[in-house]
Amino acid sequence: MLKGRRDLRQLRMVTIDGEDAKDLDDAVSIEKLPGGILRLGVHIADVSHYVTENSPLDREALKRGTSVYLVDRVIPMLPKKLSNGICSLNPRVDRLAFTVMMDIDSTGKVVNHEIFDSVINIDERMTYNNVYKILAEDDPELKERYDYLLDDFKTMEELALMLRNKRTARGAIDFDFEEAKIILDEKGRPTAVKRYEITIANKIIEEFMLACNETVAEHFYWANVPFVYRIHEDPDTEKIESFNEFVGNFGYHVKGINKIHPKALQELLSKVKGKKEERIISTVMLRSLQKAKYSNHNHGHFGLAAKFYCHFTSPIRRYPDLIIHRIMKEYIKGRVNQAREDFLNENLPETARLCSERERIAEEAERETEDLKKVEFMKEQEGEVFEGIIANVTSFGMFVELDNTIEGLVRMSDMEDDYYIFNDKQYCLVGERTRKTYRIGDLVRVKLVRADIANRQIDFILAEDVPDDENNDKAEITDMVIKRKRPRKGRGIEEKVKRHVHGIAKRKKKS
Repeated sequence: MLKGRRDLRQLRMVTIDGEDAKDLDDAVSIEKLPGGILRLGVHIADVSHYVTENSPLDREALKRGTSVYLVDRVIPMLPKKLSNGICSLNPRVDRLAFTVMMDIDSTGKVVNHEIFDSVINIDERMTYNNVYKILAEDDPELKERYDYLLDDFKTMEELALMLRNKRTARGAIDFDFEEAKIILDEKGRPTAVKRYEITIANKIIEEFMLACNETVAEHFYWANVPFVYRIHEDPDTEKIESFNEFVGNFGYHVKGINKIHPKALQELLSKVKGKKEERIISTVMLRSLQKAKYSNHNHGHFGLAAKFYCHFTSPIRRYPDLIIHRIMKEYIKGRVNQAREDFLNENLPETARLCSERERIAEEAERETEDLKKVEFMKEQEGEVFEGIIANVTSFGMFVELDNTIEGLVRMSDMEDDYYIFNDKQYCLVGERTRKTYRIGDLVRVKLVRADIANRQIDFILAEDVPDDENNDKAEITDMVIKRKRPRKGRGIEEKVKRHVHGIAKRKKKS
């Protein structure tokens, strides 16, 4: 089993995941080399060693395409004995891995890399929360407990920020989106809904996985072997023209719409950051872009501004990662002959299509169960009053989002103090008699009148007005978590968007 593998069991490495994660598929290591070079090791569970091509396990994994992370359960792509057991990179036990070692200079450029089979032994199973407390909060208890890893975490933070700056400089689009964390009791009933915080710990893993995926994709593109890429094609020109016309209503302009570069969209997001219109512009921008998908042809990744990209880092929960692991191993060991190339060229297009389809279905299921639990949570609060921000304005009403990401509709037909007219240029509702105006980004008080579980729909009506000084001073509004009680007056929410173009799973975002 260990023959032909590089023994990395003495190399210090950790996993960093969410508190409730059980399928640990990636570990990271960091070393400082002479000349300011940092050696980043990304060590991925060697699932292909256990799940062989066209075996019953493999056929079922392809059929599923991906693990599905619902609010109250996980529907795994692989049996739990594999996903949570022998394949999972649990601490202080030997595990088979597929390693990518990258030497990265002070600009964030990968100047050298190696890809090989390995055997590893994880030192610690870290959580995002604990790494954040060590790096950002200087937690004395955790620092003492993990004293031998402190330098590694600081170096990881330094490298992650370096890689992020490099991506930003080339034009990668980062949507500042929000996700919900839904807390359930032992019977599966929601007891709290709050925003899921993305911290430096999350960003460390995100940047390391992105760098690894790009390195692998470029290596095998130039190797000229059949492969499965993660692509995000350039947006349709007509959609970008419509988007440019839309943002013109807010006084903005998108550069180079005939041959759009992601940097132009990145610059626009920077301009609207923290402004009332940030949410709606970010949302409409997302809708103007293509959907990321899998393909056996490399078309680059527009959103990441990357020429080469693939999914390599999560073979426990994504089939495309598993299939390229097999191809990579065969190539490294010199086993990709003409017959094998012909077979892959014939079968990979359909495999990529199926994986893209299963991903969309999984995302829809995840979104619908989250919406369902949100409505269930709000059902017991019918009649209560909350504060929220107007997230969107339409010809039939306005959507109000609470601080815990829950969104509901205030119907224009329920706004009885005046006859309101939709201004499609300024995206606001204006009272015909009073000239009272409701705009995107305004803070409002709403009363929950209906939480329709069957239709997963929440209906609000406007409650008493928020005082003008509260509504105009967004900078001093702080976050709150809505539990089963009326929120205190004077608390509001940040302005951020909800969804991300990369289509990444809830548990751990790895484009």
